[in-house]
Amino acid sequence: MEIFALVGSSGTGKSHKANYLANQRKIDTIIDDGLLIKDGKKLAGISAKRELTIVQAVKRAIFLDENHALDVKEKITEVKPDRILILGTSDRMVKKIATALELPDITEIIKIEDISSAKDIQTAKKMRFEYGKHVIPVPTIEIKKDFPNYFMDSFKSFFVRKGQKKEVERTIIRPRFSMLGKLVISEHVIEEFLKVASSKIELIESIIKSKITFSDEGVKIYSEVKVYYGSNIITGIQKFQQEVINIVENLAGLNVLGIDVHVKMIEPKDN
Repeated sequence: MEIFALVGSSGTGKSHKANYLANQRKIDTIIDDGLLIKDGKKLAGISAKRELTIVQAVKRAIFLDENHALDVKEKITEVKPDRILILGTSDRMVKKIATALELPDITEIIKIEDISSAKDIQTAKKMRFEYGKHVIPVPTIEIKKDFPNYFMDSFKSFFVRKGQKKEVERTIIRPRFSMLGKLVISEHVIEEFLKVASSKIELIESIIKSKITFSDEGVKIYSEVKVYYGSNIITGIQKFQQEVINIVENLAGLNVLGIDVHVKMIEPKDN
């Protein structure tokens, strides 16, 4: 079994180009946003586009739910595809998907810029960020029951390979998490969340400084802290990390990819 990946940032047209790439590389199976798709039919999985928040959608797409991952793994074992194409926003994401589904190492990672023109990418971004429209690389009839009460549309493309014309239908949908406009969370907000989390941990005296890094998949946090002498530092920092994750994910709707904490200073606690 050979594993390929198509990588590009959100809204660059990966799902739109997936069938084209699969046709060119003789790949019959695609993993996209939580779905296992073979020859244009949904075989297993749950679409991330059903989720209510972006955080939930990302977790669904990378198969964090064990039952979801098991469902797809069992179907892969059953159908035994020769080649699989995984779609993701980064090298890290597609590798996480391959690991979660216990697939072989990825043979080749293809960038969306290698198969799509700058104009096509800009058009895809406009459809995503101005109109909130997403593409699912399967016919509407295949997923209609998964999206009750959703507005759906479809469009068809034709590929020609070795003199044979192949028709491919895709579905356009507007997920719930893209219906309420764009929400921008600033670094300052995350820094305030860090202060709130630290106030709940007896070990931590203060946050000295922090660095916040945003990406399509979520947010990475680096924080330097001053702690009190006499408490279990490891336990206290672990509680702090969990508190930050809870606050950021629940209040900001962001997926926390990692939180690194550097204990910079230790001072005695006043009695």
